[in-house]
Order: sequence, then structure tokens, then C-alpha cells
Amino acid sequence: MTNPPEVLHAGPHERRGRVTAPPDITAGRRSPDGGDPRAGDPAAGAPEAGAPEAGDDAAVLAASVRDGDRFTAVYDRHFDGVYRYVAGRLGPQAADDVVAETFLAAFRRRATFDAARGSVRPWLFGIATKLVAEHRRAEARRYRALTAVGAEPAEGGYEDRVLTSVTAEGMQPRLAKALGALARKDRDVVLLVALGQLSHQEVAQALAIPYGTVGSRLNRARRKLRASLGTEGP
Repeated sequence: MTNPPEVLHAGPHERRGRVTAPPDITAGRRSPDGGDPRAGDPAAGAPEAGAPEAGDDAAVLAASVRDGDRFTAVYDRHFDGVYRYVAGRLGPQAADDVVAETFLAAFRRRATFDAARGSVRPWLFGIATKLVAEHRRAEARRYRALTAVGAEPAEGGYEDRVLTSVTAEGMQPRLAKALGALARKDRDVVLLVALGQLSHQEVAQALAIPYGTVGSRLNRARRKLRASLGTEGP
């Protein structure tokens, strides 16, 4: 088996300084047919300039089966997003280890990736989410700790508040408590959307669940978070 590229041994802490905050999310925005709010809207959740196409990722991953060093490109393209998602759930210290585990696991499984079932990005987030689940006690401790450390109320809808709060130094106590009280499956969905910036289809791929299940879990989480924040739905 090809050895992992050197960058995977360096550790994610060397890259944390360039992780940036994700763009805002429009809370509760839905498409006319009631489906994924990003579907058919190029301005919503659009990739950053220079971001790779899904097909490019798949080609690079396939090439890395023969040349392990090619996997470095996948790491470089997706580290920031995966790190931001994991750190928002577990905190930066635990995120170092979990993100390293995520990319090592992806490297070891790269030969089994099936492009016909989706793109590389949600595949990586799916691996990360499974690893986060193994640290559920750490996540629960994080929410309990943040409950005691208040932050200034965030503006906007519930997803904006989730995004602002979990990426800030402190979190609104009510929101931290509400996130901690969500069922794990519902929390996975809402944070893949809010932190990971995944579309509904990408969440479905990441969690290996039907597309419709994503919507039902997200709606259930929205209702509970709105109740906690004292906001009304659209």
C-alpha cells in the first residue's frame, strides 16, 4: 500500500490560521417546489473562485490510487471546510485529531470511492461526521461549556445564528443548550448545512440517507431551534 503523503503527517494545526468563516445562510429559504433552497440558484452556496469541480476531485482521487502524493491536492482543497465543520462541533483541540483521522481514513479508502454515487466533498464530510459521532461526549461537553459562556445575540434567522454562534468564541446559552438537546441525527443535518455549507443532496450523500429524510430532519431541527431562540418561522 502506498504510504500517505507527507502533508498528512504534518498535522492540521499547521493550516488552522487560514481557515475562514463560511458565507451567511439565508434561513428557511426554499425553492418554489419546496426542495433544496440552493437548487437552481447559482448565487446560493456557490463555490469560491478557483474551487475545483467535483469531476476534478474524482479524477485526482482516482490518480492518487497509483500515486499517493496526488492525494495532497484533495487535502489542500478540502481541509479548510472540513476543519471548520469539525472545530465548530468539537472545538479546535479535538478537531486537530479528528480532521487528521478524516483525511487518513479517506486516503486509505480512496480506492473504494465511487464517483457514480456522488462527489468527493460530501464523501469527506461523511467520514468526518462518523468520527465526530465517536467523540459525542466531547461534543456534549463543548455545548455544556458554551452554555455558560454567553455571546452577543446574532442577527438574522436561525441558521445565521447557528453559524455565527458556533464559529465565534462564545455561543448564546440558549442555542448551545438547544443544539445539545437535538437528536444526533438531526444535529448532523443542521450542522452539515450551517457549518459545512452542504446542499441537501450533498448531506444525503454524506450521511447515506434519502434526500427527503434530509428535509424532514432539518425541518424538525429548525422547529426546535426556533423555539429555543424565540423566533418565528417564515
